[in-house]
Order: sequence, then structure tokens, then C-alpha cells
Amino acid sequence: MIKIYDLELSGNCHKVRLMSALLGVEYELIPVDLLGGEHKSPQFLQLNPLGQIPVIVDNDIIIRDSQAILVYLARKYGNEDWLPLDAESMAKVMQWLSFAAHEINNSVFIARLYFRFNMDVDWESAQAKGKQVMQIMNEHLQHRDWLELDRPTIADIACYPYVGLAPEGKVSLDDYPNVIAWIERIKQLPGYIGMPGL
Repeated sequence: MIKIYDLELSGNCHKVRLMSALLGVEYELIPVDLLGGEHKSPQFLQLNPLGQIPVIVDNDIIIRDSQAILVYLARKYGNEDWLPLDAESMAKVMQWLSFAAHEINNSVFIARLYFRFNMDVDWESAQAKGKQVMQIMNEHLQHRDWLELDRPTIADIACYPYVGLAPEGKVSLDDYPNVIAWIERIKQLPGYIGMPGL
């Protein structure tokens, strides 16, 4: 059984829980006490020297970083629907994993840190970037149901949590109806699980 080192309120951890649930993969959640500094303990740093969550342990395999974990789960437990093997399709999916790690992370994720967790960040810049991110996604989803390939892939799972949680960072989704519709489609996937705020 896979072990997921987890924090319930983390969107990045939710990606891993959600992907596991969609694939029907059994897992054990191991909560990590970030406020108590557990992620910086010598024991945890052996799992991830960056001191970040999520991390999964699958027998003797240790994978860190939510995007990398999505790739691992899709390749090991899924099929080509979630992560295709041909070059063009794979690249189209992977560009959204990069978008999640950079554009989404540097915008709505940061704004949420300020409003949800009182962290000292540049929330105004993050909110402005968040609106740009939402506009890009809204236009991209204008004539499609999913981010790529006319079906759900790990691209959708990578982008979903923090986009769905954007209102917690005071980035309203009201002006982005295509994004709202996409969020609702994800929530209808067989095996879907939520998290606080979603």
C-alpha cells in the first residue's frame, strides 16, 4: 500500500490523494505536522531533503513533488488515458504540469497563503497574476471540456486544486465560467474526493 505524507489543507497533497482515488489505488495517509516543524526533522529529510510535502513511498520507491507523483501514479497504476506516451500528447499534458508548478503556484497559491494562513507574502501581485491565470484557462477551455486531449488527464488534476481554491485567496471565479464548468466536471469524475474548500 502506498504511503502518502500529507497535509489535509494542502492543494498539492490533494492532487495526490485525488489521483490515487481516481485510479482506485489504496493508500495510507501519514499526516505531517508542518506547524510543529516535522517536515524539517532528520527523519523526514531522509524522505525529501527539500523538507516539502507531499511525498509518497511505494514499497522501496520514494517520490517527492506533486507533479512527479502524478506522473508516477499515472504511469504505474493508470493507463495512457491519464498520461499518453506519444510525444505530442505527452508534451501537451506536461506543459500544464509546468503551468501548475509555476503560474498557478506563483499566483492563486500565494494569495491563498496570505488570506487563509496569514503568511507574509506579496498577495496583491499574486492576486493580479491569479486573474491572468484564470483568464488564460478560461479562454483555453472555451471550446473544450478538458485541458488537453478531450478527456481528463493528469494535466487537469495538476491544475485543479489551487484553481478551485482561488476564492480562498480572494480571486473570484465569477468572471471565468469555463473554469467553473471545468471544476464541476472534475467533481463528477468517478472516484472523486474533495478537501476543505473544495
